Amino acid sequence: MQKCMIGKKIGMTQIFTDNGELIPVTVIQAGPVSVIQKKTVETDGYCALKVGFEDVSENKVNKPMKGQFEKAGIKPKRVIREFRFENIDAYEVGQEIKVEDMFQEGDKIDVSGTSKGKGYQGTVKRFGTSRGRESHGSQYHRGVGSMGGASNPSRVFKGKKLPGHMGAEKVTVQNLTVVRVDADRGLMLVKGAVPGPRGAVVTIKDSVKA
Repeated sequence: MQKCMIGKKIGMTQIFTDNGELIPVTVIQAGPVSVIQKKTVETDGYCALKVGFEDVSENKVNKPMKGQFEKAGIKPKRVIREFRFENIDAYEVGQEIKVEDMFQEGDKIDVSGTSKGKGYQGTVKRFGTSRGRESHGSQYHRGVGSMGGASNPSRVFKGKKLPGHMGAEKVTVQNLTVVRVDADRGLMLVKGAVPGPRGAVVTIKDSVKA
């Protein structure tokens, strides 16, 4: 059975294993999620599961989405995501899925989220390019460098590293390990870091490299 989950990043901490090994972990408030719709090849052209996470007031949901929630028999949800599965027979519309139903200690997962936004940044911070001389009068410290030749090629090559917007884009960290699942509090501890600031919404799936 393919697995999926939506969660909220709580923050990072560290734990000790039974043999005294220190492991840095990210704490994720994972689920529960509710199945809103099952998409099939016959009706939609592809197979997928639409799930919702975190209850929200009906006043904050538009009429089309409100109709979907009523049809599924669940409360309106703040976050909605779709997961493409090869087989969705194991799930039912309106079913509530908890983190302990999906993942166990030792599972390999991929976590996707929106990275921290850094705003408009130069090439040194954005791409890690080298800076110029810091001596007085050099007039070049954190510039973008040569823009290309003069008469040949008479243009700036495509892909030139230039200042611009940094961060706030979808990032997926692959092949992370589930260190612990706290069923009572709905928490998942994942070894290493996941994208986004504290409070960011993340999606969790089976690792494609496992």
